[in-house]
Amino acid sequence: MWADPKSGFEQISTADRMNPEGSIIDVLARRLFVVAMAVMLSACASTPNTFSNAAPGVDFSQYKTFGFYSTLSTDKAQYQSLESNFLKVAVAQELVARGFDHDEVDPDVRVNFYINTQEKIKSRSVPTAGGYYGYRDPFDYDPWGGYGMGTTYETRVDQFTEGTLNIDVVDARSQKLVWEGSIVGRLTDKDIRNLEKTVDEAVAAAMTGFPVQPGSR
Repeated sequence: MWADPKSGFEQISTADRMNPEGSIIDVLARRLFVVAMAVMLSACASTPNTFSNAAPGVDFSQYKTFGFYSTLSTDKAQYQSLESNFLKVAVAQELVARGFDHDEVDPDVRVNFYINTQEKIKSRSVPTAGGYYGYRDPFDYDPWGGYGMGTTYETRVDQFTEGTLNIDVVDARSQKLVWEGSIVGRLTDKDIRNLEKTVDEAVAAAMTGFPVQPGSR
């Protein structure tokens, strides 16, 4: 390394640029940066979508208590499933935080659940020019039409499990659905292994659209 008398800045010599140790460090740093960016972007890409609908004209301030249907859509044939137990605990926490009291005898609203999983396949065309564009693979984005004229393409197929959770809130007296919330997203092996945590997070996300918010009463 030497000082340029004209600029006063230190310049990197040819020997320094060819230093194997420095080049390895640079390569590792770049790879770590790419991996970190891939993780962050894949997390954004797998962010679930939430939806909610409320019956028009319903005054939710009239509802003070909640209960669950004795047999839920998430139950098995002859017994209550683990999913149902986790869902009941998670939804109860959300409704209590919104000022509701639990009452299984004569509640104002009753809650039901539904869970569905479906195998999905996503295909996309990606350029394969000498493997150069392989750096884009972890980021799951495609070029615009006509990009890279003369470049060869291949079809990539991704298979994943999509999970959907529906939460129904029903007026116990009129037996009318007054609110529904749902969440749709990719399920990973980690999600399934940590089912209780997955259910807690899914319920909290789905309930964000409920007309009564935590601490509002």
